[in-house]
Amino acid sequence: MYPSLETKLDRFLELEKQLMDPEVLGKPSLMVEIQREYGGLKKVADAVLKHRSLVADIAAAEEMLEGETDEDSREYAQSELDELQAELTKLADELEEIVVAGDSITRGGLIMEIRAGAGGDEAALFAGDLFEMYTRYADTQGWKMEMIDQSRSDVGGYKEIVFSVTGEGAFHQLQFESGGHRVQRVPETETQGRIHTSAATVAVMPEASAVELDIRDEDLQIDTMRAGGPGGQKVNKTESAVRITHIPTGVVVKCQDEKSQHKNKASAMRVLRSRILEAKEQEAQEERAEERRTLIGSGDRSSRIRTYNFPDGRVTDHRIGLTIYKLDQVLQGNLEEVVNAMLEFDRQEKLKRKHL
Repeated sequence: MYPSLETKLDRFLELEKQLMDPEVLGKPSLMVEIQREYGGLKKVADAVLKHRSLVADIAAAEEMLEGETDEDSREYAQSELDELQAELTKLADELEEIVVAGDSITRGGLIMEIRAGAGGDEAALFAGDLFEMYTRYADTQGWKMEMIDQSRSDVGGYKEIVFSVTGEGAFHQLQFESGGHRVQRVPETETQGRIHTSAATVAVMPEASAVELDIRDEDLQIDTMRAGGPGGQKVNKTESAVRITHIPTGVVVKCQDEKSQHKNKASAMRVLRSRILEAKEQEAQEERAEERRTLIGSGDRSSRIRTYNFPDGRVTDHRIGLTIYKLDQVLQGNLEEVVNAMLEFDRQEKLKRKHL
């Protein structure tokens, strides 16, 4: 058994106790954080507990076989033992896959930011297309999406949109979406049929819990202001918008999507924790950069990762050289082929490093 998985099981059992603690039950916000971490660890915990159970069953079956003298009974006991050992072998492969996947598989939640890049109004529309694509994909996976902040464009789409995605496997499957996304198409306003290139950047950040990342109140500068919509519309008369600055790192987060200042502050803190955790993980990845053969998983927002070409109906992932002529399907949220290709490539890279 892998020590890292035993540690995750211990954490899972600790969280299970906390979820039954009356003091925790009386704190809804803490309950949500614990449930999010608990849900992320459940797959690992179930696999480890099943492994323990199978090992115990095999030991009992071997003992029974050793003491059995009747030939028919021995044959039956042997067949049961063979089935248990085959199941254990299959489970061992599953556990190795979990170990190779690393912490990403136990993270049940993420914060995603999509920002319009070069291309003006067309870039904002493309950012909206990406948001719709991820929304549809999340729906097919049974994940929950929650809006955190948004800045709409006057012509539609978004200048920036921030939202959370929670559910089993959410971070693991979407972790490689970070980077620059480029679109090539003829805008509706283009009268001469010329193809324009626009861009948007996507950031996928693991959602950090207050338990995982402790931020001191004295390290925060919190400012409140009136929220404003596009073109000066829907301006709140109360100071519900919140801007939080984390003084040690200089990370700044602004949230104005909710009418309640309290809710905006809570949402801003979620994004702030995730950005700080992302920065820490980015630093760790850069330290290991010499070991990596590609930029996959680096989360570098400046690197172009994918192109969506409308005239050819194709999607190209530049990191692994994958090109598929299913643009319409991809934008409808059918991301399985792209996501699975990235996960398999990363898995093979990790296995290569493991055997070096």
